[in-house]
Amino acid sequence: MAMNTTPASDIVRDFERVPADVVRQAAQFQPAILADVAGRRGALHGRITALRPRMKLAGPAFTVDVRPGDNLMIHAAMALAKPGDVLVIDGKGDQTAALMGTIMMNACRQLGIAGVVIDGAVRDSLEIDEMDFPVFSVGTNPNGPTKQVSGRIGHPVTVGGVTVHPGDFVIGDADGVVVVERAKIASLLPLAEKKVADEASRIAQIKQGKTSASWLDAALRTAGVLKEGETL
Repeated sequence: MAMNTTPASDIVRDFERVPADVVRQAAQFQPAILADVAGRRGALHGRITALRPRMKLAGPAFTVDVRPGDNLMIHAAMALAKPGDVLVIDGKGDQTAALMGTIMMNACRQLGIAGVVIDGAVRDSLEIDEMDFPVFSVGTNPNGPTKQVSGRIGHPVTVGGVTVHPGDFVIGDADGVVVVERAKIASLLPLAEKKVADEASRIAQIKQGKTSASWLDAALRTAGVLKEGETL
């Protein structure tokens, strides 16, 4: 797909997103399930957590790269994002100033943005809680940001140690945030469905008293903890 950019290519306005029907299907699964079937990859660092445990989000990533403590490009991203997008912001893990607060979050909700994932701090947490708008951040700070420094929009970013491309699938809940490549997420849905069924079956066995893991002895032998033929 051709990309429409500024002459300096700092802003990519158009990119391919995860289809809406795939977002709807994938959003039914826990991030933990999708991380497992994706090869235990794509989970952002645990420093990025839901502002409140009940908060959940899912959608295509709209990526933003900012300098620590400056939110100029986040305002620009909000003007360009499409309904259903998740703002994924590389704030460099900075916690010395909040990059977003209740005014911006209200605007995001009004614009139909599905939520915010920010490797940085936010503020006005009580008001955001009352709004029930999904926000995932490294914490809070009452300091406000500057609006002076350029950045990039619609380019790959690194957030929580994970490379996120614009249009990738993003999902978050109380456990954290997982990102799956746009081209890969649809193929993982049958695997996720099977894993949910397998886990439900295993939990049912546990409730019947079958608490021992069938694979444990073999794994202990492979690790050299048990000798061949030995059991726990």
